[in-house]
Amino acid sequence: MTRSAGAAIGRAVARLTQGDVAAPRREALQILSALPGGPSAVDLLDPSQQLSDAALAAFDAAVDRRAAGEPLCYVTGRAGFRHLDLLSDHRALIPRPETEGLVDRILARVASGTVADIGTGSGCVALSLASEGRYDAVVAVDVSAAALNLARANAARLGAPIRLVMGDMTAALADNSCDALASNPPYLSDAEYAALDRGVRDWEPELALASGADGLAATDSLLRDGRRVVRVGGWIALEVDCSRAAEAARRAVALGWRDVAVDTDLFGRERYLIARRSQR
Repeated sequence: MTRSAGAAIGRAVARLTQGDVAAPRREALQILSALPGGPSAVDLLDPSQQLSDAALAAFDAAVDRRAAGEPLCYVTGRAGFRHLDLLSDHRALIPRPETEGLVDRILARVASGTVADIGTGSGCVALSLASEGRYDAVVAVDVSAAALNLARANAARLGAPIRLVMGDMTAALADNSCDALASNPPYLSDAEYAALDRGVRDWEPELALASGADGLAATDSLLRDGRRVVRVGGWIALEVDCSRAAEAARRAVALGWRDVAVDTDLFGRERYLIARRSQR
């Protein structure tokens, strides 16, 4: 079997096409260029370049994983978020473009002090706040030890000074300890989770997706205990399901948050709940 990059990519395209991958050539190139010690994107301009036996075996194995339905970010081990290149694997939810908007909402409202990212997963929100903001401290909280280890690896790789805390939602944070909370909590109902596309449900952690019968269990917890954690005048910014954004806002008002607003994401869907800590 020839070891040229061009021939390997051709075989990969055929395998990915059989696996119903929508852009098989583009993904084959991404997988090959992401291999440790593999050819760079520039090197791949020469399809006659020869691959080592080890690189070819690793490429074939990675292509098989993708053809079987495993998300591309898990196969390549990389995910982009804002200006960051993050490590990504099954320990945490794959960062989505919509979640980038959470960072903008916090940066626009809180310029200093302490901010916390609840359910940090890969650390994408916390690391963006630490690198783009000028905060005294950025705290990354997750109930999953595996997710925290991934966030720790990303922080070390990027040299970002975040503080990692293991805890369920805001329970591990002290009273009046934060100027802002950001979170992309689980927000699917149990029924919605069960009906998810298998490319998500079979690979990404259920803990980061499902949130009770109505999909609002985690949001409720953050709104309730967030009032203990956030200082008066501080902010909370939550990613929410667009179908429940209005209900989440109603609950925030009922709990005493003020300046409650719902913003749309880059696709025009109601996606972000923003509210300010009141005096009472």
